[in-house]
Amino acid sequence: MHRRLFVAAYDVSHPRRLRQALEVLKGYSTGGQKSVFECFLTEGERGSLLREIKSVLEFQEDRFLLLPVDPGAEVQTLGVAVPPSDPTYYYVD
Repeated sequence: MHRRLFVAAYDVSHPRRLRQALEVLKGYSTGGQKSVFECFLTEGERGSLLREIKSVLEFQEDRFLLLPVDPGAEVQTLGVAVPPSDPTYYYVD
């Protein structure tokens, strides 16, 4: 099973949808800050994430971005940021 690093970001205008979007992303992410998350996803997980987030968002008001990260690119962090790393294990329930 091959996982690829994605950066997921959202801008949701309604508090209820904002909480729902946060819950969806927390289920797929390994880290993040506020409304930007690092997600190591298989193709199946990527599809599931997109289906779940589509059910939460109002397309006329909200925005969502899922950006693949080039595995060969150098990651640069500033301040207290921690470079993304693939965890030793994933918990799936």
